[in-house]
Amino acid sequence: MGFYKYMQSFWKKPDAGVMRVKYMAWRREPVVVRVENPTRLDRAHALGYKAKQGIIVARTRIKKGGRTRAITRLGRKPSKAGMKKYSAKKSKQQMAEERVARKYPNLEVLNSYWVGDDGVQKFYEVILVDPHSPSVMQDKDLNWICGMEHSSRAFRGLTSSGKKSRDVK
Repeated sequence: MGFYKYMQSFWKKPDAGVMRVKYMAWRREPVVVRVENPTRLDRAHALGYKAKQGIIVARTRIKKGGRTRAITRLGRKPSKAGMKKYSAKKSKQQMAEERVARKYPNLEVLNSYWVGDDGVQKFYEVILVDPHSPSVMQDKDLNWICGMEHSSRAFRGLTSSGKKSRDVK
């Protein structure tokens, strides 16, 4: 069994006690936090992460549950108030990518992956790339993201989670 396959086996059923302590610490942090190293190194490498200048990882959290809408009190029919059971047209993972992209406007979202969830929130780590970094421009695997047609990828549904919500194979 290789090292990455060995690391994957931990994430199939992570230790509940250890993860509970991590989730409690992550809840006290700000919503979007830059992390030094990916929590799931195997998943990050599979999605294109490299430990080099110009590539960073940010962890974010998204509230679980359906979408709630504001209640209108202006003489409308009660059934049309729309308080419950509205589903968003995009996934929680795509919302997490957009949130991180707003926090770091000079970076492009490469991909993201799930790191855990507790009773209230889901946690994702997003891989970000600086398209103006010389080390990224010279990397043959990543320099495609430097083109102008790849700007604002997260908002246009060009990441893998965005493509899933648009039904693009």
